[in-house]
Amino acid sequence: MNDQPTRGARLGDRERYDQLTAFFNDIELTGMAAVGDRLVEALGGPDQLPDRKVMVAYGGGKDSTYVVAFVRAVQLHLQLAHGRTFVMRVANMRHAGVPLAVMENIHRVYEALGLLDDERAELLTVDHTVIRPFRVDLPLPERLVELNRVDVLMNGHRSAGDGRPTFCNSCNLAVADFYGRAAWWQGGVDVIMTGDSRREQALYSAWILRLAKASGIDVDECRRMGFQGLLTALRGIGDAYFRELFGDDVEAEELEARAVSTGDRSMQPEFVSIYDLVSYRVHDHWDLIVDFLGFRFDDLAFSFTESDCANPTLMAHLRGLRAQHVESRDYEAGIVEYLQLAEQMMRKKEMPEDLIRLALSRYDSPAKIAERRELSTVYARDVFGLSEAALTAMVFSPFTDEGARLEAFVAACHPEMAGRTAELRAALRGEPGAEDAAEWLEQVTALSLTHLRTLYRSALVDFGAQATMMSRVRAGDPHKAQVKTVDPATGMPVLELISGR
Repeated sequence: MNDQPTRGARLGDRERYDQLTAFFNDIELTGMAAVGDRLVEALGGPDQLPDRKVMVAYGGGKDSTYVVAFVRAVQLHLQLAHGRTFVMRVANMRHAGVPLAVMENIHRVYEALGLLDDERAELLTVDHTVIRPFRVDLPLPERLVELNRVDVLMNGHRSAGDGRPTFCNSCNLAVADFYGRAAWWQGGVDVIMTGDSRREQALYSAWILRLAKASGIDVDECRRMGFQGLLTALRGIGDAYFRELFGDDVEAEELEARAVSTGDRSMQPEFVSIYDLVSYRVHDHWDLIVDFLGFRFDDLAFSFTESDCANPTLMAHLRGLRAQHVESRDYEAGIVEYLQLAEQMMRKKEMPEDLIRLALSRYDSPAKIAERRELSTVYARDVFGLSEAALTAMVFSPFTDEGARLEAFVAACHPEMAGRTAELRAALRGEPGAEDAAEWLEQVTALSLTHLRTLYRSALVDFGAQATMMSRVRAGDPHKAQVKTVDPATGMPVLELISGR
């Protein structure tokens, strides 16, 4: 069997189909035919296929790579069976944490599947509000990077740098916005193919509606609106979340820049899941994903449970910085604690032992931990424009609760400012005559004085209570676990609940 795609050559549909489906087992082939039949029925019969669009959301990771390949097989199957087929829209969402290696994986996958030059394919890159045809070297819009940077800092300062709130809360709302924009762009799509099971979709919808109800949103109306209602609920949740994060006096432009797109009620795409027809364990499809599609588990893009985002590497880094600077322990101790969580998450996702060992082996000696620390430092600087000083300030959370930890932060990290905390407080309160202190704060934290003053008026989130949107979101988030650590005050072993990927 030829397990390498003919790259750079235009193959016929039959040859492309045979190449691809040679990697499918009998169950997958049967499932592919069943999905094809369901699509023909949902789209109004074979004659309607050329005028219909089916969307796949492609993050660039291993799981969504399989979904893209499966839907491409369905598309080719229908072409061969009926002489016509649907248009396949593949939309990939980006944020600052998506490295170039992910775009290179996507390009190789598109090339192997023959999508790059197929008029029946719409390949889109969605950079928040900017939607463009896919190109492997598309630069990220500066405005998107700025939004991501500010959100990481504001979420991180409110949560002491806990992994999921810091990097994922705003990003998850952005994913919802992505679906709205990609699904309704230029006339919209008829069907969205997903790898999530119906049960997963139902549980996710129920969780969203619970959050929405707690935010005062009319969830009954949202239920009646279907997919658009779910996006409407998420828009309301996002509005409440960002008002809590940036303050009730937040500029309308700040909220609008982060608002979830809710689409057009006149068109409601149908969701079709392939979950029950296939296996998602990457080792079941290793030959397809790695050998045929050219997927590579890059050193930065493959971060613990993620194969399309480098931010989990920074989550581990923040845990190390917290141990070193906030708790006066070793950086390595914080890393070891994060690895406890990461291993639990990887096993929960049934990742192959080889990939688990690969991820953990990058930290299996003091020298390697030092290398990963340097990699994280460079990544944070190049991607988010954040120095280690800014990250350290974030895990210290010195400005919340009216600067309750300000003196400790200055003493531990900036002793040269120890005699000037009164000036720093004056700047944070907005008092005149503290311009030098204000400039120092902005330089160290990479936050504007407006955002710093918002933090000063805000509280560090108490995850033990559910009094805030951030705490309610984390309470329903499965990506957390208890890890063994020590109480810095007593030196006694304790368990701590942390989140991450």
